[in-house]
Amino acid sequence: MTDFEKEFFLKRDLAVLAALHRSTVGIAGAGGLGSNVAAALARAGVGKLIVADFDVLEVPDLNRQYYFVDQVGRSKVEALRENLRRMNPFSDYEMHNVKVDAGNVERIFGAADLLIEAFDLADQKQMLIDAWLALRPGRPIIAASGLAGFGGNARLRQRKLGSLYICGDEMSECDACTAPMAPRVAVVAAMQANLAVELLVKRHAVDAGSG
Repeated sequence: MTDFEKEFFLKRDLAVLAALHRSTVGIAGAGGLGSNVAAALARAGVGKLIVADFDVLEVPDLNRQYYFVDQVGRSKVEALRENLRRMNPFSDYEMHNVKVDAGNVERIFGAADLLIEAFDLADQKQMLIDAWLALRPGRPIIAASGLAGFGGNARLRQRKLGSLYICGDEMSECDACTAPMAPRVAVVAAMQANLAVELLVKRHAVDAGSG
């Protein structure tokens, strides 16, 4: 570890940091949720992030996604890798410019300790959850549901269903009047990232105890 890296993580619990450094997190989607989750986990010190998305950054994305004006027109995953490296150059960022489907979930995310679901559409969310739970029944998947509009902090929660965790209010839907806005998107993304850190630290503590 270089002197700069030591200073970067100077005020961190060393046991927590070691657990995160050993961890790999998959993120399916690099939009409002995925890009903000990735930024939080990179700053937390997760050793490797695997991110998959096939979209190109467009101007309307900038109002809630972790990108910048000069990146418009670029592949989201390539722009995101650039941003993550600027905030934490000590982690590994594996990017896949591809549409995730049931047939490639294992190839892309199979090495992950847990998976973050960060899709927009309900059918995509369900596909990913079903595929992951079938392929990796013992590994968590953290999904999001209900993050449109603004306000309503008291309604946001997390719920556990076996290896599936759901963050959000599970009610608000996106339409012309309740489109996602940066504050609420970022809150739910932070909930997903914070839960991921908790689960990763617990997982590696168990691994260390059984070793």
